[in-house]
Amino acid sequence: MGKPARLGVVIVGLVLVAAVGAIYVLGTRHGQDLALERAVAGIFDSVAPAEYDGLRVFVCGSGSPLPGRAQACVAITAGESLYLVDAGAGSQATMQLHGQPTAHMRAILLTHLHTDHITGIPDMNLTSWVMGRREPLRILGPAGVERVVDGFNEVLALDRGFRVAHHGVQLLRPELGVMHAETVEPGVVVEDNGLTITAFAVNHEPITPAFGYRFDYRGRSVVISGDTVVTDSLEAAARGADLLLHDVLSKRIVRTLEAAAIEAGASRQAKIFADIPTYHAHAVELGPLAERTGVRMLGVYHFVPPPRNYLMERIYRHDLPDGTVLTRDGTEFKLPADSTAIHVTGT
Repeated sequence: MGKPARLGVVIVGLVLVAAVGAIYVLGTRHGQDLALERAVAGIFDSVAPAEYDGLRVFVCGSGSPLPGRAQACVAITAGESLYLVDAGAGSQATMQLHGQPTAHMRAILLTHLHTDHITGIPDMNLTSWVMGRREPLRILGPAGVERVVDGFNEVLALDRGFRVAHHGVQLLRPELGVMHAETVEPGVVVEDNGLTITAFAVNHEPITPAFGYRFDYRGRSVVISGDTVVTDSLEAAARGADLLLHDVLSKRIVRTLEAAAIEAGASRQAKIFADIPTYHAHAVELGPLAERTGVRMLGVYHFVPPPRNYLMERIYRHDLPDGTVLTRDGTEFKLPADSTAIHVTGT
């Protein structure tokens, strides 16, 4: 046996010894406690910084009502302020897993009042309250938002009382657990230390009104479409933006699902699959949209349906232009201030 072969045998042996040793140590209480302490310390070390010199866009929910991912939610950090566009089911867990600075949450901006955009609101309110949010959480959205927020506040009234009784008013000020609703119209809806958020009308008929939002901060701009077909108002809002994050539907996949449902005699599911293409942007439409508006980068989220394997992802990519970012839960875009750079992670 030559020297390189003997060296390889030695390395493999050392790896095996280390692996056996690690298994043994983790089988003891002392080893478990030591590993647990280090793992927990790492959790707190990984918390994201509260401030970013530019715009940071974090996808906390890239899915839709169809299963596979957390539902629609996008978090935008500008300076010290954190805003959400929508808060679907499961999105708060994504925020926590990635250490997003929820104590700095200022408001949730709702594109519309479908369940997959609002059912995570109570979790976002609780987490940001517990983490030290200093003001009541504002929930901005179309007409009807007051009814939604009043309902959540009432449903959670007993829970708020229990938590305050347990942890005390010094940690959890009761008034900060009560959300405040604000109805928005097209136009500027937030101005916050150099950040401007503008609402614009989109078309998600028969759900009306429905909005998208544009964020402008320190020379950078991001547009979140919400759920919509391609419209003139969306094109106007997206023109010249650094990043357009748009909902996307694969007509090829949805029509195949519809046909399979019909074949199986699942008439209710077939009717739903037949309906949903009428109020979402089709993947093939987004390349021309990006070209007309001159956006620097196109990203897609709120997948209908969420791609769950390589084949589904390739079908989406076939219909989208090269360079499109197919987001996942946890994808992040960083847009440094006064720059043209866009840094993408978590795809």
